[in-house]
This record gives sequence, structure tokens and C-alpha cells, in this order.
Amino acid sequence: MSETIPSTDLAARAREAIEQVCTGVNPAAAGEYYDPGYVDHVNSLEYHGIDGIRESVALYQELFPDLRFTIETQIHEGDRVASLWVLHGTYRGKGVKLRGTTLSRFRDDKIVEDIGCTDTIEVARQLGVWRTILLAITHPRLVLGSGQKEKPTHTHG
Repeated sequence: MSETIPSTDLAARAREAIEQVCTGVNPAAAGEYYDPGYVDHVNSLEYHGIDGIRESVALYQELFPDLRFTIETQIHEGDRVASLWVLHGTYRGKGVKLRGTTLSRFRDDKIVEDIGCTDTIEVARQLGVWRTILLAITHPRLVLGSGQKEKPTHTHG
């Protein structure tokens, strides 16, 4: 297990989590950055825990095999870090550049919650009609925002 990072480095931790885990470079490191009770809100979708991180990352890697993020700026205040990033990837031969933001909340130097927002209309514009229709058929929850993932029935004490 890695050493505890001082709270003053939360922005660096958020950046590393995005660059290492979210891009799929090192998904095994998810437990180093994320709390087991982690909740991820991405537009209308919701993922829970370390398995939820892996599921979300796998989805984005499936869509964009060459997925990468660049962090443009970050703001750190208290236990929260706001990251403005750009997703770069290729979907069925078409390059995509998508801006987004993630607000990460930390506890004990691990991320316990992310609230992420992206412009899905911009993705559709960049992909064009046919690729967007294909994406909507193969991943309807992602494109159409058809509700949130069920929350786990167990609770942590």
C-alpha cells in the first residue's frame, strides 16, 4: 500500500486518479485513490465502489480504445478538488475531443465522491448522425441517460 499523501496534495491525487485509473493506464491502482464506499455521478449515470470505477473505465475504454485525459486546470478548496479536463479518443475511426469537469470530494486522502459533467450533445455533434445512432443502440444508458444504476442494498457501518 502506498504512503499517505498530505491533504495539501489533494489536487495532485485527483489528477493522478484521472490520469492513471480513469484512462485505464493502471486500473489496479483504484484502491489507492478511491474509498471502497465511493460514489461516481456522471451526468445521469451513477457507479458505486471500486467495482463501479472499473465498470465505468471499461465502458469508456470500449468506446475509445485510445482514451486519454488531459487536465487543463484544477481548483482545490478544503476537502474538494474541481478538475477541468479534456477527453481525447477515437470512436469507430472518428476522433473526439470532449471537455468535462469533475468535482472530487476527499476523506482520508481518498476520493469518496465524484460529480462529473460532460456535454453529450457535443459528442453527438463530433461523431455525426450514424455513429451517434450506433452508439445509442449499443450503449443506450450512456447516450440517452435512461436512469441511474441501482444502488447497492448493503450499508457500511
